[in-house]
Amino acid sequence: MKIIVTGGAGFIGSHIVDVCIKSGHNVEIIDDLSSGSSRNVPEDVPLHKVDIRNTQSIAEIFQKFQPDAVCHQAAQLSVSRSVREPLLDADINCLGLLSVLEAAVSTGCKRMVFASSGGVLYGDVPTPAPETAPANPISPYGITKWVGEKYLGFYAREHGLRSVALRYSNVYGPRQNPHGEAGVVAIFCNQLLDGQPARINGDGRYIRDYVYGPDVATANFSALFLEESHFKEKEILSLNIGTGTGTDVNALEKNVRTQVEHLRAHAGEKQRLPEPEYGPERIGDLRSNLLDATRASDVLNWKPTHSLAEGLEATTRWFFDRKGSS
Repeated sequence: MKIIVTGGAGFIGSHIVDVCIKSGHNVEIIDDLSSGSSRNVPEDVPLHKVDIRNTQSIAEIFQKFQPDAVCHQAAQLSVSRSVREPLLDADINCLGLLSVLEAAVSTGCKRMVFASSGGVLYGDVPTPAPETAPANPISPYGITKWVGEKYLGFYAREHGLRSVALRYSNVYGPRQNPHGEAGVVAIFCNQLLDGQPARINGDGRYIRDYVYGPDVATANFSALFLEESHFKEKEILSLNIGTGTGTDVNALEKNVRTQVEHLRAHAGEKQRLPEPEYGPERIGDLRSNLLDATRASDVLNWKPTHSLAEGLEATTRWFFDRKGSS
Protein backbone atom coordinates (compact mmCIF):
# COMPACT_ATOMS: atom_id res chain seq x y z
CA MET A 1 0.00 0.00 0.00
CA LYS A 2 1.10 3.59 -0.70
CA ILE A 3 0.75 5.67 2.47
CA ILE A 4 1.35 9.36 3.22
CA VAL A 5 2.10 10.19 6.86
CA THR A 6 1.73 13.88 7.66
CA GLY A 7 3.86 14.81 10.65
CA GLY A 8 5.89 11.70 9.88
CA ALA A 9 9.13 13.21 11.18
CA GLY A 10 7.52 13.86 14.54
CA PHE A 11 7.13 11.78 17.65
CA ILE A 12 4.10 9.59 16.92
CA GLY A 13 4.30 9.93 13.15
CA SER A 14 7.84 8.56 12.92
CA HIS A 15 6.85 5.46 14.89
CA ILE A 16 3.95 4.96 12.47
CA VAL A 17 6.38 5.26 9.54
CA ASP A 18 8.61 2.62 11.14
CA VAL A 19 5.72 0.15 11.49
CA CYS A 20 4.59 0.72 7.89
CA ILE A 21 8.10 0.36 6.46
CA LYS A 22 8.77 -2.77 8.49
CA SER A 23 5.62 -4.30 6.98
CA GLY A 24 6.82 -3.55 3.44
CA HIS A 25 4.63 -0.60 2.51
CA ASN A 26 5.57 2.41 0.38
CA VAL A 27 5.62 5.55 2.55
CA GLU A 28 6.19 9.25 1.97
CA ILE A 29 6.27 11.91 4.69
CA ILE A 30 4.94 15.47 4.77
CA ASP A 31 6.39 17.49 7.66
CA ASP A 32 7.48 21.12 7.98
CA LEU A 33 9.94 20.08 10.75
CA SER A 34 8.58 22.75 13.10
CA SER A 35 8.54 20.15 15.87
CA GLY A 36 9.69 17.00 14.11
CA SER A 37 13.24 16.09 13.12
CA SER A 38 14.78 14.69 9.98
CA ARG A 39 16.78 12.40 12.30
CA ASN A 40 13.57 10.45 12.84
CA VAL A 41 13.19 9.73 9.11
CA PRO A 42 14.68 6.57 7.54
CA GLU A 43 17.12 7.37 4.75
CA ASP A 44 15.09 5.71 2.01
CA VAL A 45 11.77 7.42 2.89
CA PRO A 46 10.98 10.63 0.95
CA LEU A 47 10.47 13.66 3.21
CA HIS A 48 8.55 16.65 1.82
CA LYS A 49 9.34 19.67 3.97
CA VAL A 50 5.98 21.38 3.49
CA ASP A 51 3.46 23.08 5.76
CA ILE A 52 0.09 21.29 5.51
CA ARG A 53 -1.59 24.69 5.02
CA ASN A 54 0.24 25.06 1.68
CA THR A 55 -2.65 23.66 -0.33
CA GLN A 56 -0.91 23.81 -3.72
CA SER A 57 2.18 21.93 -2.58
CA ILE A 58 0.09 19.36 -0.70
CA ALA A 59 -2.05 18.78 -3.79
CA GLU A 60 1.06 18.32 -5.96
CA ILE A 61 2.56 15.76 -3.56
CA PHE A 62 -0.68 13.76 -3.53
CA GLN A 63 -1.04 13.95 -7.31
CA LYS A 64 2.46 12.64 -7.87
CA PHE A 65 2.39 9.88 -5.25
CA GLN A 66 -1.27 8.79 -5.62
CA PRO A 67 -1.59 7.38 -2.08
CA ASP A 68 -4.03 4.66 -1.11
CA ALA A 69 -4.19 6.00 2.45
CA VAL A 70 -3.12 8.96 4.55
CA CYS A 71 -2.28 8.98 8.24
CA HIS A 72 -2.74 12.56 9.45
CA GLN A 73 -0.58 13.33 12.49
CA ALA A 74 0.51 16.89 11.67
CA ALA A 75 -1.01 19.38 14.11
CA GLN A 76 -0.55 22.19 16.58
CA LEU A 77 -0.11 20.07 19.71
CA SER A 78 -0.16 22.37 22.73
CA VAL A 79 -3.32 22.99 24.74
CA SER A 80 -1.86 26.06 26.46
CA ARG A 81 -0.64 27.52 23.17
CA SER A 82 -4.11 27.05 21.73
CA VAL A 83 -5.48 29.10 24.63
CA ARG A 84 -2.99 31.89 23.91
CA GLU A 85 -3.22 31.66 20.11
CA PRO A 86 -6.59 30.22 19.08
CA LEU A 87 -6.32 31.64 15.55
CA LEU A 88 -3.06 29.79 14.93
CA ASP A 89 -4.47 26.61 16.43
CA ALA A 90 -7.51 26.72 14.13
CA ASP A 91 -5.38 27.64 11.13
CA ILE A 92 -3.18 24.56 11.48
CA ASN A 93 -5.63 22.04 12.91
CA CYS A 94 -8.68 22.94 10.79
CA LEU A 95 -7.44 24.57 7.58
CA GLY A 96 -4.39 22.29 7.47
CA LEU A 97 -6.64 19.26 7.81
CA LEU A 98 -8.91 20.55 5.03
CA SER A 99 -5.90 20.98 2.77
CA VAL A 100 -5.00 17.32 3.28
CA LEU A 101 -8.60 16.12 2.90
CA GLU A 102 -9.04 17.98 -0.38
CA ALA A 103 -5.83 16.51 -1.75
CA ALA A 104 -6.88 13.04 -0.63
CA VAL A 105 -10.29 13.00 -2.29
CA SER A 106 -8.97 14.62 -5.47
CA THR A 107 -6.58 11.71 -5.96
CA GLY A 108 -9.00 8.93 -5.05
CA CYS A 109 -7.41 8.12 -1.69
CA LYS A 110 -9.54 5.50 0.05
CA ARG A 111 -8.57 5.67 3.74
CA MET A 112 -7.87 8.43 6.26
CA VAL A 113 -6.61 7.90 9.81
CA PHE A 114 -6.80 11.06 11.91
CA ALA A 115 -5.02 11.87 15.16
CA SER A 116 -7.84 13.10 17.38
CA SER A 117 -7.64 13.58 21.14
CA GLY A 118 -9.65 11.85 23.81
CA GLY A 119 -7.30 13.59 26.22
CA VAL A 120 -9.20 16.85 25.68
CA LEU A 121 -12.41 15.88 23.92
CA TYR A 122 -14.40 14.59 26.90
CA GLY A 123 -13.46 17.29 29.39
CA ASP A 124 -13.02 16.37 33.05
CA VAL A 125 -13.93 12.70 33.58
CA PRO A 126 -13.14 10.83 36.82
CA THR A 127 -13.70 7.38 35.27
CA PRO A 128 -12.65 6.03 31.82
CA ALA A 129 -14.84 7.68 29.18
CA PRO A 130 -16.22 5.60 26.29
CA GLU A 131 -16.71 7.03 22.81
CA THR A 132 -20.40 7.53 23.61
CA ALA A 133 -19.56 10.10 26.30
CA PRO A 134 -20.63 13.59 25.19
CA ALA A 135 -17.90 15.76 23.72
CA ASN A 136 -17.05 18.60 26.05
CA PRO A 137 -13.82 20.25 24.88
CA ILE A 138 -12.94 23.38 26.85
CA SER A 139 -9.73 24.44 25.07
CA PRO A 140 -9.36 25.68 21.47
CA TYR A 141 -7.14 22.62 20.83
CA GLY A 142 -9.93 20.28 21.90
CA ILE A 143 -12.46 22.23 19.87
CA THR A 144 -10.37 21.94 16.69
CA LYS A 145 -9.98 18.18 17.18
CA TRP A 146 -13.75 17.87 17.55
CA VAL A 147 -14.26 20.03 14.46
CA GLY A 148 -11.73 17.85 12.64
CA GLU A 149 -13.86 14.76 13.28
CA LYS A 150 -16.90 16.64 11.98
CA TYR A 151 -15.02 17.50 8.78
CA LEU A 152 -14.08 13.84 8.37
CA GLY A 153 -17.77 13.02 8.66
CA PHE A 154 -18.56 15.50 5.90
CA TYR A 155 -15.94 13.98 3.59
CA ALA A 156 -17.25 10.50 4.36
CA ARG A 157 -20.77 11.54 3.37
CA GLU A 158 -19.84 13.61 0.32
CA HIS A 159 -16.88 11.67 -1.05
CA GLY A 160 -17.03 8.20 0.54
CA LEU A 161 -13.66 8.64 2.28
CA ARG A 162 -13.30 5.87 4.85
CA SER A 163 -11.99 7.60 7.97
CA VAL A 164 -10.91 6.48 11.42
CA ALA A 165 -10.45 9.08 14.16
CA LEU A 166 -8.17 7.78 16.90
CA ARG A 167 -8.78 9.67 20.13
CA TYR A 168 -5.44 9.52 21.91
CA SER A 169 -4.98 9.83 25.64
CA ASN A 170 -1.64 11.33 26.83
CA VAL A 171 1.01 9.83 24.58
CA TYR A 172 4.66 9.59 25.66
CA GLY A 173 7.78 7.77 24.52
CA PRO A 174 11.09 7.99 22.66
CA ARG A 175 11.44 10.85 20.14
CA GLN A 176 8.96 13.12 21.91
CA ASN A 177 10.00 16.76 21.70
CA PRO A 178 10.94 18.01 25.19
CA HIS A 179 11.18 21.66 24.18
CA GLY A 180 7.53 22.46 23.57
CA GLU A 181 4.65 22.58 26.03
CA ALA A 182 3.21 19.18 25.20
CA GLY A 183 4.67 15.96 26.50
CA VAL A 184 5.25 16.09 30.25
CA VAL A 185 7.31 12.86 30.31
CA ALA A 186 9.75 14.23 27.76
CA ILE A 187 9.96 17.55 29.62
CA PHE A 188 10.65 15.80 32.93
CA CYS A 189 13.31 13.60 31.31
CA ASN A 190 15.06 16.61 29.84
CA GLN A 191 15.01 18.59 33.09
CA LEU A 192 16.12 15.71 35.31
CA LEU A 193 18.89 14.53 33.00
CA ASP A 194 20.26 18.07 33.19
CA GLY A 195 20.28 17.70 36.98
CA GLN A 196 17.51 20.26 37.35
CA PRO A 197 14.30 19.85 39.35
CA ALA A 198 11.22 18.90 37.39
CA ARG A 199 8.76 21.76 37.27
CA ILE A 200 5.15 20.85 38.05
CA ASN A 201 2.18 23.07 37.28
CA GLY A 202 -0.25 23.68 40.12
CA ASP A 203 -0.47 21.03 42.82
CA GLY A 204 0.38 18.16 40.43
CA ARG A 205 -2.83 16.33 41.22
CA TYR A 206 -3.82 16.12 37.59
CA ILE A 207 -4.76 12.58 36.61
CA ARG A 208 -3.95 11.41 33.11
CA ASP A 209 -4.03 8.21 31.06
CA TYR A 210 -0.48 7.71 29.73
CA VAL A 211 -0.09 5.50 26.65
CA TYR A 212 3.21 4.52 25.03
CA GLY A 213 3.97 6.01 21.59
CA PRO A 214 4.92 2.78 19.75
CA ASP A 215 1.66 1.22 21.01
CA VAL A 216 -0.21 4.18 19.49
CA ALA A 217 1.65 3.61 16.22
CA THR A 218 0.41 0.02 16.18
CA ALA A 219 -3.17 1.27 16.60
CA ASN A 220 -2.71 3.60 13.61
CA PHE A 221 -1.35 0.76 11.49
CA SER A 222 -4.33 -1.43 12.37
CA ALA A 223 -6.70 1.42 11.47
CA LEU A 224 -5.02 1.88 8.08
CA PHE A 225 -5.80 -1.73 7.20
CA LEU A 226 -9.16 -2.12 8.95
CA GLU A 227 -11.60 -4.23 6.95
CA GLU A 228 -14.41 -2.43 5.15
CA SER A 229 -17.05 -4.35 7.09
CA HIS A 230 -16.31 -2.25 10.19
CA PHE A 231 -17.47 0.98 8.50
CA LYS A 232 -21.05 2.12 8.43
CA GLU A 233 -21.98 3.83 5.19
CA LYS A 234 -21.03 7.52 5.11
CA GLU A 235 -19.87 7.61 8.73
CA ILE A 236 -16.46 7.86 10.35
CA LEU A 237 -15.25 5.48 13.01
CA SER A 238 -14.04 7.09 16.26
CA LEU A 239 -11.97 5.01 18.68
CA ASN A 240 -10.31 5.79 22.01
CA ILE A 241 -6.62 4.89 22.29
CA GLY A 242 -5.51 4.70 25.91
CA THR A 243 -4.97 2.42 28.88
CA GLY A 244 -7.87 3.34 31.17
CA THR A 245 -5.41 3.70 34.06
CA GLY A 246 -4.85 7.06 35.72
CA THR A 247 -1.60 8.47 37.08
CA ASP A 248 -1.25 11.91 38.62
CA VAL A 249 1.63 14.20 37.69
CA ASN A 250 3.27 13.94 41.12
CA ALA A 251 3.50 10.15 40.84
CA LEU A 252 4.65 10.41 37.26
CA GLU A 253 7.49 12.76 38.20
CA LYS A 254 8.59 10.43 40.99
CA ASN A 255 8.67 7.47 38.58
CA VAL A 256 10.66 9.40 35.97
CA ARG A 257 13.08 10.68 38.63
CA THR A 258 13.65 7.12 39.89
CA GLN A 259 14.39 5.91 36.36
CA VAL A 260 16.80 8.77 35.68
CA GLU A 261 18.62 8.27 38.98
CA HIS A 262 19.01 4.59 38.14
CA LEU A 263 20.55 5.41 34.75
CA ARG A 264 22.85 8.05 36.25
CA ALA A 265 23.99 5.64 38.98
CA HIS A 266 24.98 3.05 36.36
CA ALA A 267 26.98 5.78 34.62
CA GLY A 268 28.82 6.54 37.88
CA GLU A 269 26.80 9.62 38.88
CA LYS A 270 25.67 8.98 42.45
CA GLN A 271 24.19 12.37 43.28
CA ARG A 272 20.46 12.30 44.04
CA LEU A 273 18.25 14.50 41.94
CA PRO A 274 16.40 17.47 43.47
CA GLU A 275 12.76 17.33 44.47
CA PRO A 276 10.30 18.93 42.02
CA GLU A 277 9.45 22.61 41.97
CA TYR A 278 5.82 23.75 41.82
CA GLY A 279 4.54 26.68 39.78
CA PRO A 280 1.17 28.19 38.88
CA GLU A 281 -1.47 26.00 37.29
CA ARG A 282 -1.96 26.21 33.52
CA ILE A 283 -5.14 27.62 32.07
CA GLY A 284 -7.13 24.92 30.27
CA ASP A 285 -5.67 21.93 32.17
CA LEU A 286 -8.20 19.25 33.10
CA ARG A 287 -8.20 17.70 36.57
CA SER A 288 -8.88 14.15 35.41
CA ASN A 289 -9.03 12.46 32.03
CA LEU A 290 -9.20 8.72 31.38
CA LEU A 291 -10.22 6.74 28.29
CA ASP A 292 -12.08 3.47 27.87
CA ALA A 293 -10.43 1.74 24.89
CA THR A 294 -12.67 -1.35 24.87
CA ARG A 295 -14.00 -0.49 21.42
CA ALA A 296 -10.48 -0.28 19.97
CA SER A 297 -9.82 -3.72 21.40
CA ASP A 298 -12.95 -5.07 19.74
CA VAL A 299 -12.60 -3.32 16.37
CA LEU A 300 -8.83 -3.06 15.87
CA ASN A 301 -7.86 -6.03 18.02
CA TRP A 302 -5.59 -3.52 19.76
CA LYS A 303 -4.43 -3.24 23.35
CA PRO A 304 -1.44 -1.39 24.80
CA THR A 305 1.42 -3.85 25.24
CA HIS A 306 3.67 -1.71 27.47
CA SER A 307 2.97 -0.93 31.11
CA LEU A 308 3.73 2.58 32.35
CA ALA A 309 6.86 1.29 34.12
CA GLU A 310 8.12 -0.40 30.94
CA GLY A 311 7.35 2.63 28.82
CA LEU A 312 9.03 5.05 31.20
CA GLU A 313 12.12 2.86 31.39
CA ALA A 314 12.43 2.78 27.59
CA THR A 315 11.72 6.50 27.29
CA THR A 316 14.20 7.67 29.94
CA ARG A 317 16.86 5.40 28.46
CA TRP A 318 16.30 6.91 25.01
CA PHE A 319 16.70 10.45 26.37
CA PHE A 320 19.72 9.37 28.44
CA ASP A 321 21.45 7.80 25.41
CA ARG A 322 20.59 10.81 23.26
CA LYS A 323 22.16 13.22 25.73
CA GLY A 324 25.25 11.05 25.96
CA SER A 325 25.73 11.11 22.18
CA SER A 326 25.03 14.83 21.72
